[in-house]
Amino acid sequence: MLTYETWDTEEKPLFSSENETKGALDVLAWAYDHYQDDLIYACSFGIEGIVLIDLISKVREDAKIVFLDTELHFPETYETIEKVQKKYPNLKIHLQKPNLSLTEQETTFGSELWKKDPNQCCQLRKIIPLREALNDVSAWISGLRREQSPTRQHVQFINLDKKFQKIKICPLIYWSWKDIWRYAHRHHLSYNPLHDRGYPSIGCAPCTSPAYNLEDLRSGRWAGQGKIECGLHES
Repeated sequence: MLTYETWDTEEKPLFSSENETKGALDVLAWAYDHYQDDLIYACSFGIEGIVLIDLISKVREDAKIVFLDTELHFPETYETIEKVQKKYPNLKIHLQKPNLSLTEQETTFGSELWKKDPNQCCQLRKIIPLREALNDVSAWISGLRREQSPTRQHVQFINLDKKFQKIKICPLIYWSWKDIWRYAHRHHLSYNPLHDRGYPSIGCAPCTSPAYNLEDLRSGRWAGQGKIECGLHES
């Protein structure tokens, strides 16, 4: 089996992007056949996540999904998760919470850590929880797309994730923003209503604003703080 430890010795499958889902369904079919239950999708429940969940449901109805519940998300995000669970009742959606409550974090690090040290806040409320969620699996799925940002332009379908020492599978790398929305509308998928209010990328409420640059769909994340990633996808 292809794992972090066998990366250098195991053959990696090749996938064509010249089909209706630009390789996504083929990648998912291989991943669930290869890893079975040894695979989890870390979903933020933005529009890419909604599309990817629909694709996953065609391959594995009872797939394991983890949402990093920082306890700082918009109410609309939690409502979206409830709608998804209702539409796909067999999905195993788990809300992974940090070890520290917001009150405990404030006691230890001071109030509104996301303003003073957003990297530390992401470490406590996203990176450590994801590491814990990935403890018992060999691979995880992410909705990264190459178009999203310069830091994501070299993502492959199958990646060696040195940060979490896992295999990271990214089925949507060739999808454009228009592809995502065409699919969502064609299949009548419900999505986070914040997308219709100028939020193309949705994270924690204190660190997410409407995008101010339509050429950069993530420009509303950590605006003015010189930060473009939460750290989940950085080496």
